[in-house]
Amino acid sequence: MNLEGRKIIVNKSSKELSELLKSPENYKEFMPDGLQKFETRDNGFKFGLQGMPEIALKIDEVNDQKAILKSASSSLDFTLTATLNPINENQTEVQMLFEGKFNPFIKMMVEKPLQNFINALTDKIEAYK
Repeated sequence: MNLEGRKIIVNKSSKELSELLKSPENYKEFMPDGLQKFETRDNGFKFGLQGMPEIALKIDEVNDQKAILKSASSSLDFTLTATLNPINENQTEVQMLFEGKFNPFIKMMVEKPLQNFINALTDKIEAYK
């Protein structure tokens, strides 16, 4: 299952964004409304949103082109990637991409909430100052 967020322009360089995305505590800024729990870990974080199970993510790779987060749970196989495409030294095009391997039943249950989550993340990143 693949989901895409809309492409946005962020008024930060890709280097600034990649530095921001290396620290687990910074992800709290991008969480959607309805955040009920957020705790950082050595290489990632765990969060809970209203009406959804808690999700643990680990920061897998961050550079000037992308930030890749992977599920920290062995029962869920997915990655969430933020592509960072520099426009100039002060602006970067960002797009969230979700790739998950789910059975058809799970896919049917999680597809809409996940797309809403990606859209909310995108909105928060776009509004970030």
